[in-house]
Amino acid sequence: MKKHLIFLMMLASISNSYAQKQGTSAMGSQEFQGMAVYETKTSAPDMKSRFSGNREITPEMQKSIEERMKKMLEKTFILNFDKAASIYKEDEKLDTPGQNNGGFRMMSSMMGGGGTYYKNVKEKTFAVDKEFMGKEFLIKDTLPKLQWKLEGETKKIGDYTCYKATAVKKVVQSDFRNFRQKKQEETKDKKEEKTEEKKTNFMDDFEMPKEVNVIAWYTPEIPVNQGPEGYWGLPGLILEVSDDKTVILCSKIVLNSKEKTSIKAPTKGKVVTQKEYDEIVTTKMEEMKEQFRRGGGRPGIRIGN
Repeated sequence: MKKHLIFLMMLASISNSYAQKQGTSAMGSQEFQGMAVYETKTSAPDMKSRFSGNREITPEMQKSIEERMKKMLEKTFILNFDKAASIYKEDEKLDTPGQNNGGFRMMSSMMGGGGTYYKNVKEKTFAVDKEFMGKEFLIKDTLPKLQWKLEGETKKIGDYTCYKATAVKKVVQSDFRNFRQKKQEETKDKKEEKTEEKKTNFMDDFEMPKEVNVIAWYTPEIPVNQGPEGYWGLPGLILEVSDDKTVILCSKIVLNSKEKTSIKAPTKGKVVTQKEYDEIVTTKMEEMKEQFRRGGGRPGIRIGN
């Protein structure tokens, strides 16, 4: 009887230990977290055609503009993610002291940088804080869902086997990375219409497309519904994305690091929808274009209340 009692106690102890291990394992699965570093590069518009024949822009000024444009169009981002949510934030470098960084920060934001991009793939929502002309905005909206087409092609990115997917994406009108130069015939006609004007607007030679084709490469080896920026919805972490002008490529991945990152949505700024923010930016840019066309000097920067 005594031996039988001891056996039951040992069995209960083993069962309890096994249950604790199972619980710890399940919790570890729930607490899964990863970090991915992405390098982004956007093709710059052809500026030489705009500089040629302009006596107001010296070669030194041209070089400075081109260098700052390159800096705005080549960025490094860090994506911290778990199975439900992620935050995507620029790994910002210190600017050179003495520069007028206010305008540069605004342009950098319009070129995809600045702020924290939070997305919750379970709730299908996102939030991103943006600074535009000295005012802070918090864009909160539903995640756009791309109609991904899974292709058969594969390739290696680092140690991971990735699969190709394609989609057509509606262009965010406040994302100026998508600006493209108009066809030569259209530009020529516009210039002929403005031959009597002393000043023409730089933006008149460019246009924003309504949609772009997207190619993504994802790896099922990291089975999370996540990716850089607003990209998501594939059966694995998206490691590379390319559209008409921008390429986003993952250069480093760390899974289940001991140091965890708090994945929380930003909270500061005036809350607006994506559509409302796009309208604010495009309206203000139109005002600036008109004021420049009239030769009225530097436009005002007051936005809303």
